This record gives sequence, structure tokens and C-alpha cells, in this order.
Amino acid sequence: MAYRDPSNSLYRSKDGAVIGGVCSGLSEKFKIDVTIIRILFVIALFGVSAGFWIYVILWIALPEKNEL
Repeated sequence: MAYRDPSNSLYRSKDGAVIGGVCSGLSEKFKIDVTIIRILFVIALFGVSAGFWIYVILWIALPEKNEL
């Protein structure tokens, strides 16, 4: 099994997670405040309705941090 460097991977993080940990994982990866990521998802949800589907796809596709 190959070693995967968690600092280079996208993942869901249960630390500070509200629903699935997607926003928390993205904020850790890109070193942005989690509140900004959540606001962007809410804007995408109400603006284009794509925020919901993007979140669901990322929730399914991204592994949890401890699975890496």
C-alpha cells in the first residue's frame, strides 16, 4: 500500500464538522477560515442551487481524515 501524504490530499475532517466535515476539510487544506468556506457554500446553494450537489458529491467522494 502506497503512503499518502495527508497534507496534499483533500479529505473530510470531523474536527469542527457540522454536517459531513467537507467544509472543515477544505478549510484545513487551503488554510482558509471554515466560516468563509461555509458562507461560500450557502451562497452557492441559494444563488445557483449547485452548492447542495457539490457538497453531497464531495461528502461521498472525499475520505475522512483518519482513513488516509
